[in-house]
Amino acid sequence: MSFFDQYDLRQIENIELLAKQVVEGFIIGLHKSPFHGFSVEFAEHRLYNPGESTKDIDWKVYARTDKMFSKKFEEETNLRCQILIDTSSSMYYPEQNKSGAFNKLKFSALAAASLMNLLLKQRDAFGLSIFDSDVRIHTKARSSTSHYRLLLTYLEQLIRDNKQGKESATAKALHQLAESIHRRSLVVIFSDMFENTDNHDDLFSALQHLKYAKHEVILFHVTDKKDELEFEFENRPYLFIDVESGEQVKLQSNQVKDLYVEKVKAYKEALRLKCLQYKIDYAEADINEGFIPVLQSYMVKRNKMK
Repeated sequence: MSFFDQYDLRQIENIELLAKQVVEGFIIGLHKSPFHGFSVEFAEHRLYNPGESTKDIDWKVYARTDKMFSKKFEEETNLRCQILIDTSSSMYYPEQNKSGAFNKLKFSALAAASLMNLLLKQRDAFGLSIFDSDVRIHTKARSSTSHYRLLLTYLEQLIRDNKQGKESATAKALHQLAESIHRRSLVVIFSDMFENTDNHDDLFSALQHLKYAKHEVILFHVTDKKDELEFEFENRPYLFIDVESGEQVKLQSNQVKDLYVEKVKAYKEALRLKCLQYKIDYAEADINEGFIPVLQSYMVKRNKMK
């Protein structure tokens, strides 16, 4: 069964329900996977200790996991997380003509919603920043349910939006956001990291700026791996269109495949090495692999920060 078969994609507009389903499946899966050793102590759940009162045991969780957890509520916020989503036109690839397919923007929005649901369960504060050639939305981090639902409305708007011709200026936006996030935070970026330039120094400098501002950073490099990285197209003529500039090129895919793959691989490796140099967590996010790898990468980072 593919990832997309797990959900009713006709109901994808109900982003809150989907996020809840993803997180619940993730939590249950943690107890059956190599990740079970990580601390997944949500603020409202603590492992039940024999001898404690049973009045706070969450029996629904026990039915699902065969483990006893007591409900525990804390007012203190443990973490501040700012989620950044690139909405430039390259993020709208692929066009929605494949049954059950996501484009990169829809994937990022739903992954962000799932991550916010998990943060809410942990009573952590989270904010949302949306950018293309400029920062369009920037909210402060809060930990309330009303804030969560407000941010979901922004994500729902992204999913419905289908604007073309939005140029990317990721470096400029990241510099702006590094100046705008005043308190030390975990910054989570969803972007394909495509810029219409051969000089990526500005992009790398912007990532460095976030670390210079004392933030912890996870970069989710969002791609359609088969098409964009491996260039797995049939050997026939295609019309390739730049979704940002509108520029069109007609060619036979195999004429450019080797050179294209070489160039993309070199850029991806340079990006990965820069992240390693700046102590930024780099994670591949293939839209065909679903949201669980995103949540797993977050949990690994979350536990390192404790």
